[in-house]
Amino acid sequence: MKPYSITRRVVSLVLVVELIAAIGVTAFAFFYERHSHFRAFDISLRGRADTVMGAVEDADDAKLGVMLDKTDLKMPRKDVYAVREEGGQELGQSPNWSPSSENWEGEAGYFLLKVNGRSYRGIRLRGVRVVDPMVGNVRHSLTVLYASPTKEVWEGVFGAVQVFALANGLLVLLTALLVPLLVRRSMNPLHSLAVEAGGVTATAWQFAPKDDVREVAELRPLVDAMEGVIRRLEKSFTQQRQFVGDAAHELKTAVAVVKSSIQLLELRAKTTLEYESGLKRCYADCLRMEDLAQKMLMMARVEEAGKSEPTERTDLAAAVHAAVAELAPFAALRSVEFVATGEAGANVGIDSAMLRSLLVNLLTNAVQHSPAASEVRVGVACDGATVELLVEDFGEGIAAEVLPFVFDRFYRGDPSRSRKTGGTGLGLAICKTIVERARGSIRIESVRGSGTKVLVTLPVFGQI
Repeated sequence: MKPYSITRRVVSLVLVVELIAAIGVTAFAFFYERHSHFRAFDISLRGRADTVMGAVEDADDAKLGVMLDKTDLKMPRKDVYAVREEGGQELGQSPNWSPSSENWEGEAGYFLLKVNGRSYRGIRLRGVRVVDPMVGNVRHSLTVLYASPTKEVWEGVFGAVQVFALANGLLVLLTALLVPLLVRRSMNPLHSLAVEAGGVTATAWQFAPKDDVREVAELRPLVDAMEGVIRRLEKSFTQQRQFVGDAAHELKTAVAVVKSSIQLLELRAKTTLEYESGLKRCYADCLRMEDLAQKMLMMARVEEAGKSEPTERTDLAAAVHAAVAELAPFAALRSVEFVATGEAGANVGIDSAMLRSLLVNLLTNAVQHSPAASEVRVGVACDGATVELLVEDFGEGIAAEVLPFVFDRFYRGDPSRSRKTGGTGLGLAICKTIVERARGSIRIESVRGSGTKVLVTLPVFGQI
């Protein structure tokens, strides 16, 4: 997709809207001025026609009846007029009257005509003229045709419209000059925000937009979103660096242990039993390294997947019973018994491999920190919208000051992550990542010396 300029789009949009408005105003001005000028023109025509009718009086020859007395008629030179009495007798006309101007038929009112090729507007006026009412009260029915050229009227209309068009054109031109400057100035906070965001790197996370950026209502949600993204990125990068460092330290420690065991075997000649014992220690350390590598890969795979819409329906209660059966021999070696409760049908949106990893980590952790001849309780409950998984042991518990950090990777303050149990410090971190990926939550309740409860809440499949 080709890049485009917001400034150009805004300026173009403003100019197009203003141009349309200017055209609309000019068109309105044209129709208004035409109406106003021709209304005044029609009133003038009516007045002149009345004047012509008023100039009809008794003729000097009684036989002629009435005549048009043009002595006092001072009409515009280009106007044409004529007066006819009922019956067809013409009483008089203007000097420039042309037969083509005759339009005696039709209703009284205004009409258009051509006089010598020029456009005229005329009026047909009918009336009764009473001449010498004191003598005979003779009534004469008259028709007056009066027309005037419309050229000057149209010149007045177009002259007024040109003023409107010129004013609108100047306004559009002024807008074209000022709007880009105003828009660019309005975009300054956005440019400032871009410069500030451009300074954020993997080693410099400071992001402090200026106050004028935050004062822009349209930019405030963007600033808040960027601050949230940068905080999460900083946290993610910090966790990544810490993870890499901790993983390197763990692997280095495991390699050092294996190296030390091999060096001990090389110091002096040993019996067959001593060599067997040393090799077993090396093998156990290799298994621990393998377990660490597998859990690191699991952590990376879960984090890479991120949050997504669930596509696989898994019965949590059935998965719990399968995990209990899988770990039963391991628990028996430590004289720990599983007590599992929960009815089938509590479906959650986690694929079976992830759910197995979650359950195995929680149950293994509980068994490792349970005293002999004790039990680990596992329960599943569903309330229609959410499913709750409870894993409870009766071991040594976790100190209150350690609880906030138990989900941190490679954290060593919790006894559950001590090397005495063979733990890698990643189990609970993996569990938390799996649960959050499924849009659920996990928490731990523990009292030192009384045991630990792990509560996992997951949405029922289809309820997200």
